[in-house]
Amino acid sequence: MESKLAENIRTFRKERKLTQEQLAEVMGVTTGAVHKWEAGMSIPDLSLIMELADFYGVSVDVLIGYKIRDNRQDAIKKRLVGYCKTMDPEALTEVEKALKKYPNSLEMVLCSADIYLVFGTGEGGRDKLTRALELLDRALDLLPQNTNPKISTLSIYGRMANAYLLMGEYEKSVDLMKKHNSACYFSDSIGVCMAAYLKQYKEAEDYLSEALIDHIGGIMNTISGFYLVFCSRKDYKSALDIISWGQEMLGKLAKNNDSGFLFKNKMLYLILIANVKLLTNRRQEAVDLMTEARRLAGEFDTLPDYSLKSLRFADNLENAIVHDGLGRTAVESIDSLLKLVDNKELTDLWNKIYSQS
Repeated sequence: MESKLAENIRTFRKERKLTQEQLAEVMGVTTGAVHKWEAGMSIPDLSLIMELADFYGVSVDVLIGYKIRDNRQDAIKKRLVGYCKTMDPEALTEVEKALKKYPNSLEMVLCSADIYLVFGTGEGGRDKLTRALELLDRALDLLPQNTNPKISTLSIYGRMANAYLLMGEYEKSVDLMKKHNSACYFSDSIGVCMAAYLKQYKEAEDYLSEALIDHIGGIMNTISGFYLVFCSRKDYKSALDIISWGQEMLGKLAKNNDSGFLFKNKMLYLILIANVKLLTNRRQEAVDLMTEARRLAGEFDTLPDYSLKSLRFADNLENAIVHDGLGRTAVESIDSLLKLVDNKELTDLWNKIYSQS
């Protein structure tokens, strides 16, 4: 909050082409008093401020010129993020002020903890990280008020684990993540911490393998979702680019001449590419792709294999199985995919090729 009273008394006086002597005469004070007001050496009594505002024909708040910052939570959080972008240490002072204004706000407490985590890698880092952990403990107590689906116990424990990691307390970090590793949420972080800091490579590999499977599924879902979004915009180049990236990724992960779920997804990607070919009037290319997809589907369904033995890097999970949820067989999966794509021409083409095989 900043006052511009001294500046405004002088500005308004000059606008009216008055000298300090003339203003002093109007206000019934000495010239020296006006000089001190304008120099910021003293402040007029409240009654004189009201008289000055009336004389200048402005409101008291305009005369005082207070600039009151927006102290709503969202505005404060935005300012704090701005401080972090330039690593301005003023952020830490502002964080504590914010906590006094909103001590029982889960989002403000979490935002403040994040600020301390950001600054925890610099000078005096351990004290800042300790403060972050205190705030994260408070956040757990405030969690019942949560309405934000992006905030959960797991996200808070993840921040705590990160704080311990930055403090060099690697075992604490790993133990905390292991304790709360629901649905392999922390498997990648556990794996890399165990390999990088604890040198426990065998156990690290187990967690990294779990993470790899989980992330492959997530990335494939993301690719498919983006593909549908891009097609809805008729941005067919982006649709093909993201499918091509998916094909390249699967190619790098698959063992040569092996079957399994990666083989099945290769077939499904051919269907998606064929769809774009049809939408861009390249029918013969679409026919060739659908024919190849039919061949691969037949090959898979002759000897279905949902194991992970086709996956590189995760040999310790070769006895695990995975399903894509589209269908029990490759043909059923294609039928499900065609319904999602919702292109009658593509469906008719598939039915024709399927009936001829």
